Amino acid sequence: MNDVAFQQCMNPVCGARYAVDEVHVSCAKCGSLLDIRYDWDRLPRLKSLSYFEHRWSTKGTEAEGRADFSGVWRFRELLPFYRTEEDIVTVGEGRTQLQKADILARHMGMKAGSLLLQYEGLNPSGSFKDNGMTAAFTHARMVGAKRVACASTGNTSASLALFASLAEMQGVVFIGSGKISLGKLSQALDYGALTLQIQGDFDACLRRVRQVAVDAPQMGIYLMNSVNPFRLEGQKSIMYRVLEARNWEAPDWVIVPGGNLGNCSAFAKAFEELKELGLIKKVPRLAVINASGANTLYQLYTKQGLRWKNDWYDASVVQGFYATMDENNIHAHTVASAIEIGHPVNLPKALRALATMDGVVEEVTDDEILEHRAMIARWGFGCEPASAASVAGLRRLLDKQVISPDETVVCILTGHELKDPNVTVKYHTGIDMKAAQEAAPSSPPQGRLSNRPVPVEDSLEAILRAMGGDPRMLSGAVTAAR
Repeated sequence: MNDVAFQQCMNPVCGARYAVDEVHVSCAKCGSLLDIRYDWDRLPRLKSLSYFEHRWSTKGTEAEGRADFSGVWRFRELLPFYRTEEDIVTVGEGRTQLQKADILARHMGMKAGSLLLQYEGLNPSGSFKDNGMTAAFTHARMVGAKRVACASTGNTSASLALFASLAEMQGVVFIGSGKISLGKLSQALDYGALTLQIQGDFDACLRRVRQVAVDAPQMGIYLMNSVNPFRLEGQKSIMYRVLEARNWEAPDWVIVPGGNLGNCSAFAKAFEELKELGLIKKVPRLAVINASGANTLYQLYTKQGLRWKNDWYDASVVQGFYATMDENNIHAHTVASAIEIGHPVNLPKALRALATMDGVVEEVTDDEILEHRAMIARWGFGCEPASAASVAGLRRLLDKQVISPDETVVCILTGHELKDPNVTVKYHTGIDMKAAQEAAPSSPPQGRLSNRPVPVEDSLEAILRAMGGDPRMLSGAVTAAR
């Protein structure tokens, strides 16, 4: 099947093509990012997206059902780069659903039915990364890779380690010093990955792992970061599931946190291809939300007006921005560690995505992220801080009247709450669990929705008082038994 797929340089001046069974970190001729492209005219034409509905109820027990069981590969006709279904590496990823969030919508001042949460924390490793990893590992198996590696703020390393253990490949993860939550680190360690803690941040780790992949070919490293275009192919499926849950109708808006900018790039590619194939009529608008301490895209797009024009962008503006960051020793810093990235590798693709989906870019503070993370948990699903950037960004866009309260909005929740439990515990109790190990003092919780544990003595009367009851109402039998 891979004769209809190819890799292509996204720079139109270059446009170099490579076979799908080659391994490239970037374009070998000009260094630009690569896209996976398809000769759709050589593939069977789908008449409707409803074709995929027959795969909803598979149990995944047979060879055919095994691919159907994946929420990524049940849409395999839309990512046909693999050769045979034996190539597919799956752990049952992508069996996530679009969640109606009417209580949260009410507190956001929106109409019932207008706010929907795509909760990717239900993936096997607890984050959206599994959608991309199944595609990248499938390609890795196609090309005979034995060792895979990534730089990570946590979620990528957890997903890579999980897939590597099941695919019987050696996983190597590069993490920054002190830049990973213990919940995510525990996964990489538990799944058996070689974990290298580099003295630096994510950007430094990505630079080093790319050097190893390119400059040390004897190590046989297959790079699994989202610079790998096959990763983004799998992440397209998140939008397929959103459409699936809405009877194949696009929402008005899709809002996603912006870190390395792979998701927004993949989403736009999904809609661009579906539109080309005549399977959808409407493309939703896109909002990418940066944390204010890691706001490269916001600064370039919203503040400096950088745009995708004539199938390219002004790279000198980006280079100048990065040079200023480096000269002033500016590094990304945010409580939302999953999007704590200062040099997002998919920036060019994100600019293209914003053009494709008539997008906007907003930033939110750490305090806004924490408050909205607590709101999502109180009236929906516990998510990691980075996920909450999407809902915090929605609040800002509602306040600015960019989005109206009756428009249909899908916010992407990228990771599970237990990915970063320290942030949650600190919000509710004021106790920093990492600092507590060093006997550092804690502070009172500051969050509006903080829910601190109540110390109660071991007596029935005290417990009832703590629960808002009246101990005087105890029955005589209970009093005597006490």
